[in-house]
Amino acid sequence: MFDPILLRSFVAVVDCANFTRAAQRLHLTQSTVSQQIRRLEDSVGCKLLDREQRRVMATPEGERLLAYARRILALQEEAREVLVDLQSEGVLRLGVPEDFAAERLMPILSRFGLEHPGVRLEVTCGLGPELMRVYRQGEFDLLLVKQMGQGVDCLACWPEPMCWVDSRSAPAFGRDPLALVAFPVGGLYRNEMLHHLEMAGWHWRINYSSASLASVCTAVAAGLGISLLPTRVIGPQHKVLQASSGLPDIQGVYLALYAQPGLSHAGHLLLGQLRELCEAPQPRTAAT
Repeated sequence: MFDPILLRSFVAVVDCANFTRAAQRLHLTQSTVSQQIRRLEDSVGCKLLDREQRRVMATPEGERLLAYARRILALQEEAREVLVDLQSEGVLRLGVPEDFAAERLMPILSRFGLEHPGVRLEVTCGLGPELMRVYRQGEFDLLLVKQMGQGVDCLACWPEPMCWVDSRSAPAFGRDPLALVAFPVGGLYRNEMLHHLEMAGWHWRINYSSASLASVCTAVAAGLGISLLPTRVIGPQHKVLQASSGLPDIQGVYLALYAQPGLSHAGHLLLGQLRELCEAPQPRTAAT
């Protein structure tokens, strides 16, 4: 059985036609390479290199061994790469809005992890502007994000209908100033809500702020204030405020899907699953 280390030195000497250059390629000393060639020649019982000429050349026996040596080394490298690929298919980084992740995405992520155990899936939830900033810096492979308008370089986008929501049991609408429940500074819903209220001349006050969609929905249901929310998250404890309330009609929010070039095979599979999820019709639970 041939020692791959000895074969690698043999191939390097033949390719370089020189012991010194072969040693430099292998990051070894010249004496070490010479010893390895002698060990290989002793193991096969014949001379493999002609050292008498200016350029070191393979003997007829060496030429015959050379083809096998290259095949053995190539197969060894192929086997190593296969085993590495099986152990790890790399890292896949996904950015998603907090409300979308909590409500709809978890089953897909769980199934993806079971089907691709070699992929290290890293999911980051956050507010839309910050997620987009991080994606533009190349730190996400895939991005689902809420944005105003359809965007120019997204792969696909879907409208996100919005409405004003109040508590059914303890309405907050009608208080002066207008009591609000909001997401933190920088959130898309918050920015649009406050901008349109200011433009319409409303007096308002934020009574409760949270980055958690579940917390915001609970606060609205408890009567801490009204809020601007996607229609798909409205529950029976909520009441939708109609146009007769005089509140501004805020639309134009989209859920957009982005992907960096050069996605892995697993990345393309997850991209397809995200697209299917966003295109699937969602049941409405809006209360009036």
